[in-house]
Amino acid sequence: MPAERAGYTVTMFLVDTSPSMGNLRTVELPPGPNGEERTAEITHLQWALQYVKLKIQEMIYNGRKTDQCGVIVFGSEETDNIINEKHGGYENVSEYIPIGQPNAATLAKIDALQPSSVAGDPLDALIVGIETQAQYLSAKRTWTRKIVIVTDGESPIEVEDWEATVEKMNGLDISLTVVGVDFDDEEFGFTEPNKSNIKRVNEEFYRGFTSSLKHGIVGTCEEALQETARPDIKQTKSTLMGTVLRLGDVDTKADEAVEILVKTSKCTAISRPKSWKKFAIRESVDEDVAMEDDEAVRVAFAQLKMRSQYYVDRSGEAGEEEEEEDVKMEERDEEDLLDEKRTEASNGKPKEEHLEKVEKEQLVRGFKYGTTYAPCPDGQFPRLPTRKGIDLCGFFPARNFRRELSMGEVQYVWADPASAQQQVALSSIVQAMYEKNVMAIARWVTKDGMDPKMGVLTPVVLEEVDCFLWVQMPFADDIRKYTFASLDHLVSKKGENLTEHPFIPTQEQLDAMDDFVDAMDLMDAGEKDEEGNRQPWFDPLLSYNPALHRTKQAMFHCAVVSDLSTNPLPPPHPELTKYFDPPRRVLKRARSAIEECKAAFKVKRIPKKLPRARKDGHEHAAEEDENLLLLDRKQPLSATPSRAVVTDVPPAPSPSRLKAAAKKPEDSETEEESEEEELLLDKVKKPATPPRATKHPLPTPARSLSPEVDPGRAPGRIIGSTFPLADFRKNLAQGDVVTKAVEDLSAVIIELVMRPFASRRSEELLECMRALRETSLTEDEIDAWNSFLQDLKDKCISTPGNHEFWSQVKQVGRGLSLISDKEARKYGGRSAISESEAAAFFD
Repeated sequence: MPAERAGYTVTMFLVDTSPSMGNLRTVELPPGPNGEERTAEITHLQWALQYVKLKIQEMIYNGRKTDQCGVIVFGSEETDNIINEKHGGYENVSEYIPIGQPNAATLAKIDALQPSSVAGDPLDALIVGIETQAQYLSAKRTWTRKIVIVTDGESPIEVEDWEATVEKMNGLDISLTVVGVDFDDEEFGFTEPNKSNIKRVNEEFYRGFTSSLKHGIVGTCEEALQETARPDIKQTKSTLMGTVLRLGDVDTKADEAVEILVKTSKCTAISRPKSWKKFAIRESVDEDVAMEDDEAVRVAFAQLKMRSQYYVDRSGEAGEEEEEEDVKMEERDEEDLLDEKRTEASNGKPKEEHLEKVEKEQLVRGFKYGTTYAPCPDGQFPRLPTRKGIDLCGFFPARNFRRELSMGEVQYVWADPASAQQQVALSSIVQAMYEKNVMAIARWVTKDGMDPKMGVLTPVVLEEVDCFLWVQMPFADDIRKYTFASLDHLVSKKGENLTEHPFIPTQEQLDAMDDFVDAMDLMDAGEKDEEGNRQPWFDPLLSYNPALHRTKQAMFHCAVVSDLSTNPLPPPHPELTKYFDPPRRVLKRARSAIEECKAAFKVKRIPKKLPRARKDGHEHAAEEDENLLLLDRKQPLSATPSRAVVTDVPPAPSPSRLKAAAKKPEDSETEEESEEEELLLDKVKKPATPPRATKHPLPTPARSLSPEVDPGRAPGRIIGSTFPLADFRKNLAQGDVVTKAVEDLSAVIIELVMRPFASRRSEELLECMRALRETSLTEDEIDAWNSFLQDLKDKCISTPGNHEFWSQVKQVGRGLSLISDKEARKYGGRSAISESEAAAFFD
C-alpha cells in the first residue's frame, strides 16, 4: 500500500437526520462488575454518530492543522447551503459545521444533533458537499478530498443524472464512504430481516454508485465501528529535508573531496502514547460574558500547568558553608500550590521551616559531572563550531556492526531528486559499499552550530533507486560495560578449577533445558497454509503496542459517551491481545519438557509471603546508585578517619563498668571482641602522642574509638555484634528491611547472651530487647518477637545457659514479656498469645 501524505485532507461528513434516524435500537454494553449482561436503548442517529465522532477524534488526536473536516446535515428543519443561496433548491440541507480543524467544540456540536420531522435527499447533500469542498480547496488543488455519508437508507433519493455526479467526483478524485445503519453485508455476516422496500432499493443504488467511482465503498455501521477500534499502523510520507553528504576535507583538499546534495526523510518513527493532562474547574466565570456568550459557560474546566519553585535546604550544621547546601526543585501544579498556601496560612507557619525559597534568577545552572556539578552561568556551554551536513569518517566491514548499539529512529538518505548528477554520484558510492559489504561511520549535523550525532550509513539497493539508511550510534561515554562471573567456570579459594558445584549445571540439566527451549519454538505454532504447512505464530508487523492503542481507545471512548458508569470502556480489540497468551499447541508440546526441567533442577514452589502493614513514615530505598543496600558488604577500612554523620552512638560505659574493667585488664573486651566492632565514630581522631605511662594500667574502654573497627557481622546479616542497636536503628532508617533487621537482631542477642562475660553487656542487651519489642509491635513482627523470647528463655534456663541474664529480664517484667492479642490490636496486628498467658510467661 503506497504511503499517503499525512494531513492535507478535507473530509466532509454528510449526516442523515431524517425521522427514521430517531428509531430506537438495543446495543450491547460491556459486562457488569459481576459479569452480568447489559444493554442500552439508543437511536439510530446516536449509534451512527459514534463513527463520525471517532473519525473526528482521530484528527484531533493527531493534532495536524492540515487535517480538516466539515459536517453537512440532510433532513434538517432549515436550509442553509451555498447552492441554495445562489440558485435555490436543495431544500432541507444545512451546512452544520464549516470546514476547519476540529476540536472539542466540534464533538459537542455533533452530540447536539437530534432527528428532525422532515426527510432530506442524500444526493442533494452529496452535491452540496462536493461544491462546499471544492470552493474551500480552490487554491489547494493537491489536498486529498474525502466524503462520508452516514444514513439508514430510509430517505427517498432522486436518482436522475447521478452519472454526472460520478463524473464530477472522479474528476476531483474524491473518495466516498457510505456507512449504512443495518445495511446488509454478506462478508461481515449481517442481514437485516423485514427490510423495507425503499431501503432495499437505496442499498442497491449506493452499491452501484460507489462501484462507478475510482474510490468508493459501502459498509454497515456495526462493522465500521469495529474497524475504528482495530489497532492499525498508518504509513505516511515524511518531509524531505535538504543537507550535504561530504567525503573528505572540502576546505583544505577540495580536489580529493566529494560533496553531494542529498535529502533525508524518516524511515521509522517512534510512537508514544498521548500524555494525560490535569484539568480543574474554574473558580469563577465572568457572569456578564456568560450571559452574552454560551461558550463561556460551556468551558468550565481549565488545564493546570506545572511551575517550578526552588528551595535551599539549610538544615545542616551552623558552620556549614552555603556552597555545600542542596537546592531542591519541586514541580507541582497550581492546585497543589494553592492548597499548600492555604495550609500555611491556617497554621500561621511554613510547612518546613528549614527550607528557604529562592528565585530562579539567583541560581546558576550546573551540569552533573561525576560526583560534582560544573556551573554554567549562561545556561549552556559554548557549542562546537559545527557545519551542517553528513561527513563520512570511515568504512568498516558490515559483519562487525553491533546491532545492539543502534539507537533511535532510522533515516533515509536520498540523492537530490532534481539533479541527475547528484543521483549518479550517490549511487556510485552506494553500489561500491554494497559490493564490498561495508558500512560507513558518519557524523551528522542537522544545522550550523548544532551538536553532532554519530551514526552508521548502510547501503540499500532498491529496484529503482539507491540510497543510504542512517541510524544513530552512541558515543563512548554513553556505553556502560558490565562484567559478570562465568556461568560454567568456577575457581575455589585455593585456585582449583571446580567441575562439580551447585552453580555448575550438569549434563542432565543442560539436556533438559535444551529440550524445553526447543519445545517453545514458535516458528511452526501458527495456522496451516494452503499446502498444509505450519506457519510462524508471531508476526512482528501484527503485534501492536497496548500502551498506545488501549490508551487511545480509552480517550476516544470517554469523548464519545456521556456517562461512563452506564456505558463503560469496552474490552480491547482482539487484535491487540492475540499475542498475550501462548498458543495451546506449544503449551501442550512443552508440558513434558517442563516436568523434566522441574525434576532436573529440583524446582519447588515457595509460598508467597503476605505483605505486612507498616506504620506510616517508613522510608523507601533510594533510587539509582546513591545508597545501595549491600547486606554482606563490610565498611572499608581507612587509615585516616573521614567526615561522616553519626546516626546512632552507643551509650558510654558506666563508672562501675570501668572500675570492673580496671580490676581485670586480662578480660578486656577489646581483646575478646576486636572483630565485632563497627565504624561509627569517624569524627573521633586518634591522639597525636601516646598517653603517659602510669603505675596502674588504665581501664580498657567498653567501645574502641579507633576507626579501624570490625562491625562483627556474620555473612548474610545486616546486624553486627559490635553495635547491634546502632545497626538496627540505622537499617530501619535506610529502607524497608524490617523483617531482616528483626531476624538478625534476634539472632545476635541470643549469641551475645550465650557468650562468656555476657554480664558486662547486660544493660546494652536489655536496651536492644526493648527496641526489638517496640519495633516488632509497631511493624507487625509480633510472631517473630514471641518466637525469639521463647527461644531466649529455653537457652538461658538450659545448661550451662545464662540464668543471671534471664533473671534481669524477669525483673523488667511485663515490658519485655510476650506480645498479647490485646497489645497487637492497638497497632492493627494479630497475636496468638492471650493477655493472661503474656502476664504469666515469667512465672
